[in-house]
Amino acid sequence: MPEFVSQVATKIKGELDKVIVGQEMVVEQILVALLAQGHILLEGVPGTAKTLMAKSLAHVLGVGFSRVQFTPDLMPSDVLGTSVFEPASGAFKLRTGPIFTEILLADEINRTPPKTQAALLEAMEERQVTIDGQRHPLPSLFLVLATQNPVEYEGTYPLPEAQLDRFFMKVIIEYPSEPEEQQVVLRHHGGFDPRDLDRAGLLRFKDRDVILRCRERVQKITAEEGIARYVVRIARASREAPPCVMGASPRASVALLTAAKCLAAVRGKPYVTPDDVKSVAPPVLRHRLILKPEAEIEGYTADRVVEDLLAQIPVPR
Repeated sequence: MPEFVSQVATKIKGELDKVIVGQEMVVEQILVALLAQGHILLEGVPGTAKTLMAKSLAHVLGVGFSRVQFTPDLMPSDVLGTSVFEPASGAFKLRTGPIFTEILLADEINRTPPKTQAALLEAMEERQVTIDGQRHPLPSLFLVLATQNPVEYEGTYPLPEAQLDRFFMKVIIEYPSEPEEQQVVLRHHGGFDPRDLDRAGLLRFKDRDVILRCRERVQKITAEEGIARYVVRIARASREAPPCVMGASPRASVALLTAAKCLAAVRGKPYVTPDDVKSVAPPVLRHRLILKPEAEIEGYTADRVVEDLLAQIPVPR
């Protein structure tokens, strides 16, 4: 059962490794979110292959891809679409926006006003878009990869907590190591063109429904009651953690267990272990914790709080 998921994940990782260097953990976390039908907030400085990663994933899966550059003047209709009157037919016709795709890259999402940010909420949660009172379903594989820059906050609109909680994971992309960066430079020197993925030797899956079949198998991964209690204790402890103003919501508890099941499947295991929970806890929880100002002054970060919680809560046997 999990072998099929693991084989698919290994194939995707192998293809992405042809164009992405040194981001194996990031790719694994994206696959976990994809299997969990969750959305990802990618945070990293410019030039760390966030766009290439999203575009390459869509290419390998053989699904649709759209990229929207979020700017201060972007309107909700620019993302969702709008009804346009056609004189020839005398009727209004829906002109769909870029959100009607399988993989949507919302680039620099914190640079657009809350009105446009909020336009994504229904799509992310309900997998549908309402335009002029009409509901339009989105593809079953719909995935939002939103990016934000950890620097240059002037002129940005920080995402409100309600919208941050809609993201299944917040994934941090670090600078590559020196050998990895040298490999990137040599690939480009050798003629690699990120705009031509076919030429880069990136293959496509012939079966567009392979991820849907993987999702069905993830549902059969075993999670013992002790693992469920462990997940709930982590989330509840975060609400009482001294550095936090607000901890993880019940939605975070569900996401934590779901992510652990998906990670177990990706790694070819039929059951969830505490180590699976520990591995996914930082990306699932880091954007859901709000720290006290005095805690931030003392050097606390969300990741440090999660690390402390995992060290304090007894692991189920």
